[in-house]
Amino acid sequence: MAYVFIISAVVAVVTALLVVPLSGDRKDKISSIALLTILTFVVVAIIYYVTNLDRNWTALWPWLVIITFAGTFLARGAEQKVKGVLLLGSLALTVYMLSAPVWNADKKYEVAKMDEQVEIEAFDETKTPASVPPKFARNKMKKAFGQVPNTSYYELGNLQIQKVDGKYVYIAPVEFSGFFKWWNGDVTPGYFTMSATDSADNPKFVKADMTYTPSSYLHKNLERHMRMKHPNKIFYGDAQLEIDEDGKPYYIRSYGKFIAARNGFDVEGIVVVDPSTGQTESFALADVPEFIDGAVSPETVSLQNSYYGKYVHGFINSLIGKKDVRLPSDEGTEANVSPIFTENGEMYYFTDFTSPKEGVDSMLGYSLTDGRTGKATYYTGNLEDSYMDSQGALQIIEKKFIEKKWSGEMPVLYNFYGEASWLTPVLDSNGFLQNYFIVSAANPEISVYGNTPNEALKLYKTAIQRGGSTVDGSSSAEEKSVSGTIVRVFKERVGDFTQVSFLLDNKTNYIVSSEMAPFVVYMEVGDKVQVKYLETGELFLPVKEVTIEGIE
Repeated sequence: MAYVFIISAVVAVVTALLVVPLSGDRKDKISSIALLTILTFVVVAIIYYVTNLDRNWTALWPWLVIITFAGTFLARGAEQKVKGVLLLGSLALTVYMLSAPVWNADKKYEVAKMDEQVEIEAFDETKTPASVPPKFARNKMKKAFGQVPNTSYYELGNLQIQKVDGKYVYIAPVEFSGFFKWWNGDVTPGYFTMSATDSADNPKFVKADMTYTPSSYLHKNLERHMRMKHPNKIFYGDAQLEIDEDGKPYYIRSYGKFIAARNGFDVEGIVVVDPSTGQTESFALADVPEFIDGAVSPETVSLQNSYYGKYVHGFINSLIGKKDVRLPSDEGTEANVSPIFTENGEMYYFTDFTSPKEGVDSMLGYSLTDGRTGKATYYTGNLEDSYMDSQGALQIIEKKFIEKKWSGEMPVLYNFYGEASWLTPVLDSNGFLQNYFIVSAANPEISVYGNTPNEALKLYKTAIQRGGSTVDGSSSAEEKSVSGTIVRVFKERVGDFTQVSFLLDNKTNYIVSSEMAPFVVYMEVGDKVQVKYLETGELFLPVKEVTIEGIE
C-alpha cells in the first residue's frame, strides 16, 4: 500500500497546482490547494485500490486531460495561456493514445508472427488424446461437491488442464460464493482433480487451504495481492491454478508489456503466488518452473491469434478489402482456444482460422501455440484440399444426432493416419458425455463415433480405407508382410460393409474392411492367408492387402 500512497500523493499535489489558479488571495489559494490535494489523494488511492490499475505514469493520461482542462478554464491571463499549452499537450497525448490501434497494427503482427508449416505430425495411435470435454468434467465435479466441507460457503472455480505425474488431469479450485461466505470462511479448503483422458474417472477432492484466491476480498483478493507486490507489471488474462508434482497448488498469471501507447500486449513471463502464504515470485518465460504447463494465458494466445489473422497487411486492410485476412474461431474451451497435449506431454493451445466472409465454413489454417514459451506455428494444411473448419464439424455432429439433440464441444484437429481429422466429444443436453466423433476435414463423408477415443480411432481407420484413402501417414506405421493360418475370426457389419477381425497362428490380431478386400467376407478358421499390414503397435493391426489361399 505504501507505493499507492506515494503515487497518489504525487498525483494529488500536481492536480492541485494545475487546477487551482495561482492568482487571488494567498490564504484562499493555500486552503484551496490543501483541500484539493487531500480530496484528490483519497480519490486516486481508492481508484488504484479498487481497479488494480498498474502504477505506471502512462495510465494517468485521462486524468491529465481532465485537470489541464479544469486548470485552463479556471485560470486567467498569462496563467491561462500557459495552462492552455499544457491542455494542448494533453490533447495531443490523447490523440496518440487513442490512435495507437491504427498505427501499431504492423508491430502487433510482427509480435504475433508464426512459423509456417503444412501439416502437424501424425498422432501416435497407441496414445490416448486428452479429449474429456471440460463441460463434462465440470458437471462431474459439481456432483462430487459433497466432498467439500461447509459446502454452502463455496462454489467450483475455473477448470485448468495440466500434466501431473505423467497424467493429464483437470484442476478446478474451490472458490467462495460471496463476500459474507469469505468473511466467515477465511480460507478455501482445496481443489478438485479429474482425468482429462478417462471419462469414467471420478473427481477427487484434495485438501489444501488457500487464503489468497480470486474469490477472496480486500487485501486477500489474489489479483489485488499480485498488484500490490508487483505494482508496475502489466498483467493480461485471468489467474489460473497449477499444481506441482506433490499436489501443492499455486496461482499463476501472465505479465508482459504494451506493444505501443498502452495498446496491445506481448507476454514476457508469469507471477507465481503461493495461495496459502501469499509469497510471490516472478519468472521470465525462459525460467518458468517445470511443473507449470500454461505459463502463457489462453487470453494472451487468443489475442496473439487475432493479431496474426487480422493485421497481415495492416489496420486498414483488416477493415476494408481484407486481403489474406483469416479470423481465429471462437470454438475453443478457454478464451476461444483449446489446450491440448502432444505425445511428449507438452501443452499447446489449438485454434483454427476461417474466412471473414460470412457463410463460409472452409478452414484457412490452424495454429498451435506452446503453453510455456508462447512460440506459435501456423499450419496451412494441404493446399490441394479444402479443409472444413471447426464450426463445420460441429454442424455435422448436430445434424447426425438431431433427434437426440446432442452437440459437440472442443473440436480439435489431429493428423490421424495421415488424414487431417476433427476429434470432437459429443454431449447430451444435460452436458454428459455420450461418444467421441471423428470426421475427416478434407472428406466430411468419412466419419465415425465410438464410446472412447481409441474405439473411435479403430473405426476411423476402417472408414478411411473404405473411403479410398490409406493409413500410410500413421506416425509409427511400418509396412510389413506375414503368412499364416486363421485361428479365430470375427465379422461385424459396419454401415454398408463388413469389418473383419482375425487372429493368426502367430498370436497377432489384424483388422480389415470388405470395402478394401471384398473376399474377406468368406474368411474362415483354418484358411491360409498372406497379409500386408502396418505395424502401428495396436492390439488390432490395420491390413492393407490380404490374399486367401484358394479364393484369390
